[in-house]
Amino acid sequence: MMRDLRWSQAEKTIAKKAFNQALEKELAVIIRKVKEMAQRIEEPADLWKIEDYLSNSRREIDGKFDYRYSVLPQVFGILIRNGLLQEEDLQGLGEDKLKIIRGIATL
Repeated sequence: MMRDLRWSQAEKTIAKKAFNQALEKELAVIIRKVKEMAQRIEEPADLWKIEDYLSNSRREIDGKFDYRYSVLPQVFGILIRNGLLQEEDLQGLGEDKLKIIRGIATL
């Protein structure tokens, strides 16, 4: 069903802006955490903890942020559920897409 959705140019613009906004929020949290970790470096092993954290964060982001239109409603639903987006950020998307997004957000 999601693969059959058609995205207008206006919807693509709205989607890209919302996607980037959520990604920036997620990255800001990671940056803040790495800065905190860097301030507490006392021994070489602490460097590898930062590397592990960044590697894990990268895997999570790669799994969470997928900008293929065929899965974008699902991605937006999850981002809303996780507090990285609000439904208002998607204002202007078609009701067909919003219905799917709302359903996933409330799971």
